[in-house]
Amino acid sequence: MHKSQTLEEAIRSEAERLGFVACGFTRADAADPAGLELRRWLEAGRHGAMGWMESRAHHRLSPLALWPDAKSAIALGMSYAPASDPLMLGEHPDLGRISVYAQGGDYHKTVKKALKALARFIVDRAPSELKVFVDTAPVMEKPLAQAAGIGWQGKHTNLVSREHGSWMFLGVILTSLELEPDAPASSGVHCGSCTRCLDACPTNAFDGPHRIDARRCISYLTIEHDGPIPLEFRAAMGNRIYGCDDCLAVCPWNRFAESAAANRAFLPRAELAAPRLADLLALDDVSFREMFAGSPIKRIGVKRMIRNCLIAAGNSGDRALLPSVERYVDDPDPVVADAARWARDHLVASICEIQAA
Repeated sequence: MHKSQTLEEAIRSEAERLGFVACGFTRADAADPAGLELRRWLEAGRHGAMGWMESRAHHRLSPLALWPDAKSAIALGMSYAPASDPLMLGEHPDLGRISVYAQGGDYHKTVKKALKALARFIVDRAPSELKVFVDTAPVMEKPLAQAAGIGWQGKHTNLVSREHGSWMFLGVILTSLELEPDAPASSGVHCGSCTRCLDACPTNAFDGPHRIDARRCISYLTIEHDGPIPLEFRAAMGNRIYGCDDCLAVCPWNRFAESAAANRAFLPRAELAAPRLADLLALDDVSFREMFAGSPIKRIGVKRMIRNCLIAAGNSGDRALLPSVERYVDDPDPVVADAARWARDHLVASICEIQAA
């Protein structure tokens, strides 16, 4: 550390060297009010089947509940800004749409590796206790990031940055050090009267600013939900097979986000940027694991991916996909078979409409 540098300045400099595009400091308890909102959200059942959120809610309410000795929180952001508009694939129904964040390497590994390296840097310069967190741990990264000034929670509940738009992975380091807090970002001020993110949701998962019902969200339905996709949402899913970027992609702040700032680990793999539904519907368990090795997609398993692809095929209007769909009509997995029958019926109906036109 240079003699003229403060510890906070040294940490920011090292964070940038490690690939983070944003770094801010706040008190460990700065986001505690958000814990009360989380409690109300859980009590309303809006988390759906994400039981892991409820089971560790007592830890999520405050970092101090997780680690009482924490004094400060360091919030960090790593860019995954895409080079092209994620909504463009909506015009190609024979292709599957995978959320931008999952088209490259698993962000958990990349972000956590950088967090650990930064933690070692801090301890070398200021002996202390530290804990690092990516989003698999019960820490509310977004409220802490807002309190640390690196962005604010938009009306879609995701973090928005002036420089990097909606495209940042977040990490948090809790420390026993007393670090100088940064000014928090103002909530809601930068969004003004804009409601593009709310209006863009295909399934109307928002019933107001900052109010999302996960049970209606395509990201939840395609990733976290393991049962049949509710009928009311199937057509709205379009060709989205893993996650949904619509509310993020329409944010006006993204015009400042530069894909050059994205960590290279998150560059899209060719086979995940625009996969053919026919190819995905031909996957078995082994080929699924091979294709999605090193990807966060791997955790949903082949059956859930096939379910999602069947819904997308049913929405495609592409008669060439009918044989791929029909092979699953009698699948031993009832969820897959149900999706296949729905997809077959919709495909046949759309083919008949085209022939009658």
